[in-house]
Amino acid sequence: MSIGHSDAASILPIKEHVEYKELDPDIEFGGPEARNKLERKLVRKLDLHMSILVLIYILNYIDRINVSSVRSELTTDLRLEGQQYPTLLSIFHVGYIIMQVPSNMFLNYIGKPSLYLPACMVIWGVISALTGITTSFTGALLTRFSLGFVEAAFFPGAVFLISKWYKRTELGFRLAILYCGNIISNAFGALIASGILANMNNDLGHAAWRWLFYIEGALTISVATIAVFILPDFPTNTKWLSDDERRLALKRMEEDAGVGDQSETEHGSRGHGFYLAITDWKHCPLLSTFPLLLRRLGTSPTMTLLLVAPPFVFATIVAFTMTRHSDRTQERFYHMSASNVVAIIGFIISMCTMNTAARYLSLFLVAQTYAGIMLLVAWISTSFPRPPSKRAVCFSLINALQQLGSIAGSYVWPLNWGPTYRYSYAICLAASCTTIIMSWIFRQHLKTLNKKLEEEEQEKGIKEKGIRYLL
Repeated sequence: MSIGHSDAASILPIKEHVEYKELDPDIEFGGPEARNKLERKLVRKLDLHMSILVLIYILNYIDRINVSSVRSELTTDLRLEGQQYPTLLSIFHVGYIIMQVPSNMFLNYIGKPSLYLPACMVIWGVISALTGITTSFTGALLTRFSLGFVEAAFFPGAVFLISKWYKRTELGFRLAILYCGNIISNAFGALIASGILANMNNDLGHAAWRWLFYIEGALTISVATIAVFILPDFPTNTKWLSDDERRLALKRMEEDAGVGDQSETEHGSRGHGFYLAITDWKHCPLLSTFPLLLRRLGTSPTMTLLLVAPPFVFATIVAFTMTRHSDRTQERFYHMSASNVVAIIGFIISMCTMNTAARYLSLFLVAQTYAGIMLLVAWISTSFPRPPSKRAVCFSLINALQQLGSIAGSYVWPLNWGPTYRYSYAICLAASCTTIIMSWIFRQHLKTLNKKLEEEEQEKGIKEKGIRYLL
């Protein structure tokens, strides 16, 4: 039987109880065994509710990338010329960059992700469907910008939500599960597109590529309605938690970072977290257009979309394995760098040969780099633990800046660089090398901070090792 706050307060003056509580910090949950049982139940419940984030991310990314699946049809019907199609790709990321930081600051302020994220989802579903009625470059440009502006709320918001519930030893694997929504969307989004493009052309007088936007937009809106009743809020205000589960959820976060994750570390105005984020230098892209790359292998449009799936299925398996091992060993840099090194090998293969089998194999090597991206996300989340307002800004700011690479990436695959695309692969190779170098610098800085923490503990005579940054 658990002890409530009023009961605990009534026994605090009694010395025996104080000493016993110090010896057994889990007494409020009925002892270590009862706490472990309750914790397993809590984590299972969280995993079940959080699982809908994967489905949302699948739809989030499908709505984002479906324009690449219908490039030829879109270019023909809208009479796109020159750099207009790459501009449609890049303008999405402009809106995405602008909104990420304000969105996460607002989410941290209202504390209701179960309402905020589905609301944004409904809006981007409507915008995605409206893309199907555009008849000009200008209309498509406006819908793409608006889509990026609204979709910006989801990924940084989802990562922030997960970081409010899971410990460092759990975070990497959970973020891998979330990010698998991205990988699955690349695989099965192409399969959905191939089915619609092959079977729905001129149905009810609409081109097949328009039906793709209608159907996927409607599906997004439907899932958003369900998500309202499934998504959790933060530990302090989630309604479906028992009192014991709520206290344990808060205690887990306090034990993981040495301080609570609510108002304990919040000082100053609502914008103080933004100030802390931009004054912390610790926050110093690899997005390939797979349908375009596979089209260069000489396959038909439908077969091109079908061949997208296997590399991303492989990437999912690698991601689960690598993030799980990283969580167990509590190491990030070498795991992440190993993924980038494998991707570099893939880029080199593509630069050196036009053999179809070799180039398709290289796509498997490149796709698995998603594991490295997931580990980077987990590393960021645990490197800026408190206050939560700072963590919300830090992650959204870093993720927003990463999208600058996506804007440039829209122009890295010009048709006149084909069919070899050696220059394109060289740029990706250089980006991967830069990622490894910058990650190593970040690791060395965290290593220095850990040494300072250890020296402070020695000066104060503290024998028990405290919280350290993960390397």
